[in-house]
Amino acid sequence: MPRNAAASGEDIEHYNIRAVAHAQLSALMAIARVVLPVATENAFDYWVPAGLAVERGSIVRVRLAKRALTGVVVDIATATDVAQERLQPIQEVVGNAPPLAEDLLLLAAFVADYYQEPLGLVVSQMIPPLGKGAATRAGAIRAASSPLRLPSPDPANAATPPTLNPEQRRAVAAIARAQGRFAPFLLDGITGSGKTEVYLAAAAECIANGRQALLLVPEINLTPQLMQRVASALPGRRAVTLHSGLSAALRRSHWRETAAGTVDLVLGTRLAVFAPMPRLGLVVVDEEHDPSFKQQDGVRYHARDVAVWRARQRGVPIVLGTATPSLETLHQTQRGRYERLVLPARAATSARPPSIAFAPHRDPTAIEGIGARLRDAIALRLERGQQSLVFINRRGYAPSLMCASCGWQPGCARCSARLVVHRDAGRLRCHHCGHAERLPSSCPQCGNVDLVARGFGTQRLERALAERFPAARIARIDSDSTRRRGAFVEMRDRIDAGVVDILVGTQMLAKGHDFPSLTLVGVLGADNALYSADFRATERLAALLFQVAGRAGRATLPGEVIVQTDFPDHPLYRALAANAYGEFAGHLLAERRAAALPPFAHLALVTAEASNREAVDTFLDAVCGAGRALAPKGVVAVFPPVPARLARRAGLERGQVLAQSEDRRALQRFLPRWRRAIEALPGRRVRWAFDVDPAGFA
Repeated sequence: MPRNAAASGEDIEHYNIRAVAHAQLSALMAIARVVLPVATENAFDYWVPAGLAVERGSIVRVRLAKRALTGVVVDIATATDVAQERLQPIQEVVGNAPPLAEDLLLLAAFVADYYQEPLGLVVSQMIPPLGKGAATRAGAIRAASSPLRLPSPDPANAATPPTLNPEQRRAVAAIARAQGRFAPFLLDGITGSGKTEVYLAAAAECIANGRQALLLVPEINLTPQLMQRVASALPGRRAVTLHSGLSAALRRSHWRETAAGTVDLVLGTRLAVFAPMPRLGLVVVDEEHDPSFKQQDGVRYHARDVAVWRARQRGVPIVLGTATPSLETLHQTQRGRYERLVLPARAATSARPPSIAFAPHRDPTAIEGIGARLRDAIALRLERGQQSLVFINRRGYAPSLMCASCGWQPGCARCSARLVVHRDAGRLRCHHCGHAERLPSSCPQCGNVDLVARGFGTQRLERALAERFPAARIARIDSDSTRRRGAFVEMRDRIDAGVVDILVGTQMLAKGHDFPSLTLVGVLGADNALYSADFRATERLAALLFQVAGRAGRATLPGEVIVQTDFPDHPLYRALAANAYGEFAGHLLAERRAAALPPFAHLALVTAEASNREAVDTFLDAVCGAGRALAPKGVVAVFPPVPARLARRAGLERGQVLAQSEDRRALQRFLPRWRRAIEALPGRRVRWAFDVDPAGFA
């Protein structure tokens, strides 16, 4: 939520404890200071009616002007600066949610301070959908909750650990030795090396000692398969999921069980980093490199980094697992802050990393972008009864449409982007704002009916493969085909059952999935990312290629990867062929150091959007001026405003100002002062927000 768009000036002037004259209430009346999900860092004072049990962390319902809101009590006082006639009562305490524990309130304060977000918005991330019932109203006395009794370790109920190889056992032993203290580990294992078995063995050890384990994954679609493995590895233990794909009732139920301490393991996406876990003993972040851990709107936090801070706060070990470590994590390892645990070989003794081959992207014999070498390899797998994956990170039929006569290409009227062809639906769609329109039968400029679909997407490849291999059973897996609830699980079950011969998919298939019969991966369109202006693009492409290549040959059957490219000698592709991600990442780190980019420098963006460009430019000019006036010279640099990479989205013009420093603490001291200066600027027509440690330039 934009910082200056949630609470009106009237609301804040009416209730802000600093906006009214001093009027001391009776010392007998309890005052609760409540943070609300509005874009202000101030707490609001409410009086506590007699008989209503309220404490720090209580989740309450109150009124703010004409709105009914749910907030969290952060302090109890006996005096207030609000005039008595303006003070409102707490309406009710939410009875179906226990108070937030002190560690969560401290975590919320850290996230609010570090990412420059209002505390109320951060706290709202920690509360599940609460519904309208089960509240304690004013006048009713809420029964005090009984103290939590920690279960004693019971060897009879301990899970049978999976069979581990020597490297896995060493990793589990290192994590076990760190129980009871903060210790960050990088579990650096190639694809198929059995990182999940290490997670579960470490979790079993943690749970056997009476503690809880938290396992974070980057995507919802990874949770069903992983929950099955959890159930197998931890029999008799209680495990739940927490993610936005759950129904409100189920998410609320899982949250309450977790808070009560009756859950042994929580598996979830980035929001699960805020799960209430009174017995937390281990944190695991799987695929720690994945960009999905960074929330790009609302409260813009990075779940991996928040997880590290939470582990430090609670004094527990944290494991960051991946085959392609982020440069930030590698840098911390090189500095000696993280201990590196290496799994150099695949867990299955007969499995080997796949062979890598390159084929021309501009093959004159290509059929709809699929070259002869890849077609022959797919045909061979069909003969053998094995599975193939054709990977392209573009959904839809084609990225654009063009008139062969005049060169016209349809653009989105609301975004500075081209419309994507979705031929199956007969529509042109914008993948940024969701705008859709009918697929034209002729050029609106010259009337030519020869309209050419340019480029390739998953739908086009699916159709081409169906025409080339009519007997093959093909499944397309992207965000369009899996939109329906449960669709991905159904497709995965079909793949596991062997009733799918060819998979066509995007990055949804590039991580965490284990398909034993998949022996061929074909990669199309990878060269496109080599032209990106985003300084993280090469790192992300490397991670994506190593991850998707790792889907092939994970069991007893040998795997092969064919990459169609115009640049087979590019250092990235050479590293892929040599299975040398670490060496390539070292070169990227050297480049980042020379360019003073993360992780050797720290960034903060101020993003702004408005209905017209002039308002954005005027506001950001003032933002830049305020920043340069406040920034310590030679320590923090504030750069001139520039348009966002997508300069217009959903009808709004967008821009940004970047602050950069090699000293993280200096940047953190500067940001609150800059924020206060921005809040004082006239810019009511502009929505703006901070993005600290941005994942890229929006």
